[in-house]
Amino acid sequence: FANYCMMSGRGKARKPVSGKRTSKAAKAGLVMPVSRFRRYLKQGRYAKRISVAASVYLAAVVEYLVAEVNELSGNAAKANKRKMITPRHIMLGVRNDMELNELLKNVHISRGGVLPCIHPSLIKKKALRKSGSQQA
Repeated sequence: FANYCMMSGRGKARKPVSGKRTSKAAKAGLVMPVSRFRRYLKQGRYAKRISVAASVYLAAVVEYLVAEVNELSGNAAKANKRKMITPRHIMLGVRNDMELNELLKNVHISRGGVLPCIHPSLIKKKALRKSGSQQA
């Protein structure tokens, strides 16, 4: 009887937990660790009390951003006929996306290089005239 009924603290008897434990991330349907985000929020002293919903929301936002960057950098790697994603592909994916570029405008991606861009004033005007006259 002692193993079957446990007191929960509010005076109600409950059955012991059978089977494996489920994590907060599994309950929320996420891959990112919700408990770790909660611990970091608590250690950061952002507020006196941190709800579990705040850590779930933060984990969901970070998971979405990681998936978005991963997809864009994978597309950039595929466009360059590569199978492995490098920092260059991450930089190309982020800088070519308008919203992520705005979010990460002050971020320097190490070993990412720069966007390929030739300013129009640097292109020879004769080359522009020849191509224009051939088309007409």
